[in-house]
Amino acid sequence: MNFETINHHVVDGILTITLNRPDRLNAFVLRMGEELILAFNQASEDDAIRAIVVTGAGRAFCAGMDLNTEGNAFGINETLTPTLADLEQRFNDPEIEHGIRDAGGRVTLAIFDCKKPVIAAVNGVAVGFGATMLLAMDIRLASDKARFGFVFGRLGIVPEACSSWFLPKVVGISKALEWTYSAELIPAEEALRCNLVSEVIVPEMLLERAYALARTIANERSPVSTALIRQMMYRNSALPHPREAHIIESLGMLYTSRADGKEGVAAFIEKRPAKFKSRASEMPPFYPWWPR
Repeated sequence: MNFETINHHVVDGILTITLNRPDRLNAFVLRMGEELILAFNQASEDDAIRAIVVTGAGRAFCAGMDLNTEGNAFGINETLTPTLADLEQRFNDPEIEHGIRDAGGRVTLAIFDCKKPVIAAVNGVAVGFGATMLLAMDIRLASDKARFGFVFGRLGIVPEACSSWFLPKVVGISKALEWTYSAELIPAEEALRCNLVSEVIVPEMLLERAYALARTIANERSPVSTALIRQMMYRNSALPHPREAHIIESLGMLYTSRADGKEGVAAFIEKRPAKFKSRASEMPPFYPWWPR
């Protein structure tokens, strides 16, 4: 696929994905969804990529779904009448996948499954899908000009992109309900106070800060350790009992401690930078441990 709605470039192990429809404030279209899914899926298996930075071209991050489209504004096939069983049993059936499943949710699942850490550099307004797509990203940095909006109630629809799973975990259920009920724009400082973002930065320094974080991960951390940490934090934190997390951690310790772990310990003792040799394309045999 030739990318038309995003820019995609890799430098020094860092993939930068730039939403690139600046004349439309980077509003989301179905083509952008397919390109983002492909970009994250490819990056997950590409050992030349160690970290991902996502930002927007121009003055916005993403203004949500582009509503100036023909037919159903959200890309849904209104002629279909699926049941809950249809979604569960025919999840990857093309008719369901492309006709019913929300496009933002498909992107979010690609981000969630990715082995590489994802850093968001939110340079401007992030509304609708522009806000919900951020929730599956690991570190969210914002320009002081950024604004966030979970505006679904204003449009008479519901939250999408798996945000009813992510948002309460990120900001707490009361704040998630307040923001989705009110559908108002949230200033960057409030987003910081409520842990939606971890830092608010002047626009000129936003990408520099994102790349500084990405370089540390890309150059100084084990690819397999990083991939395992990412999936363990997201998935184990949702398990019903810590015993289940203990099982996965035990396997993780076994396989990492006899590979990159040996180099990490040696480097610590010898007071030198570690030279990790693992590849995220070659994960331990227990990965993935969750049902597909």
